[in-house]
Amino acid sequence: MIVVLTGGTGGAKLVEGLYLELDPNDLLVICNTADDLEVHGLYVAPDLDTVVYTLAGIVDRAKGWGIQSETFTTLQRLGQLGEETWFRLGDQDLATHLVRNRLLNQGQTLAQVTARFTKMLGIGAQILPMSNDRVETRVKTHKGEISFQEYFVRDGWGDSVEGLALVGVERSRPAPGILEAIGNANGVILCPSNPATSIGPILAVPGIREALREVQAPIVAVSPIVQQRPFSGPAHKLMAHLGMEVSSFGVAHAYRDFLDLMVIAKEDSELIERIGTLGIQARATLIGMEKTEDKKRLAQELLTLL
Repeated sequence: MIVVLTGGTGGAKLVEGLYLELDPNDLLVICNTADDLEVHGLYVAPDLDTVVYTLAGIVDRAKGWGIQSETFTTLQRLGQLGEETWFRLGDQDLATHLVRNRLLNQGQTLAQVTARFTKMLGIGAQILPMSNDRVETRVKTHKGEISFQEYFVRDGWGDSVEGLALVGVERSRPAPGILEAIGNANGVILCPSNPATSIGPILAVPGIREALREVQAPIVAVSPIVQQRPFSGPAHKLMAHLGMEVSSFGVAHAYRDFLDLMVIAKEDSELIERIGTLGIQARATLIGMEKTEDKKRLAQELLTLL
């Protein structure tokens, strides 16, 4: 069993590569849920949905999220009725959230709802939320404290970050099966996801980081940073606020208590020796994943390393 920690579109790309290279039954994916939010009264789980849509083969590949050939008739009508439309939920996507909301209101957990979706969409891998409990990333800017999606999507992550908090994480518990999967894993992979707001929240759920420290299987991480810049998004701003060096070394340093191997971009080869001072091996390779072949090649390399 290969256990993967992921969040964001970059993480979903690597998950797809691994899904194509492994027996799907040998893949368990743990998704960040601290970005989840309520939109028009519906519970939306962006990272979970991106992984589900990607493995189901229905993701909008141009954007990396949402559903292909999407329409936005409902959203347009909501705007005409005076509702906020900055979080662009498509008509097909709304079906996911309507069903999820109903099942959650009936008492099912987020993990149970996700399992239903993966079964209905023919996905062989197991996809789990990091927790069934609500955890929310809150960002403080000069405008006040807002949700991560408000900062990232609505405001285009243009404001400087003055504070970052994970509300509810101390009371959360790992979703059932996560700790057992980590303990029995043949290898663990941390995707090239934002270490501050994608991987960080997963590690902050009580018990998960501890399980990674104790696991005997090798743990490898892929850097989301190349030449002091992220592939996309505000990882550099959020890492800097947390006092993390914005580099592959900074990512390795954040995971230093459990990480065995850091995979970095060839452009950052000069960091291999420095990462080694942390007691972590490093390997430089091509980590961009624009095409399916890139995703499969990187997945093959990681599996070989493990």
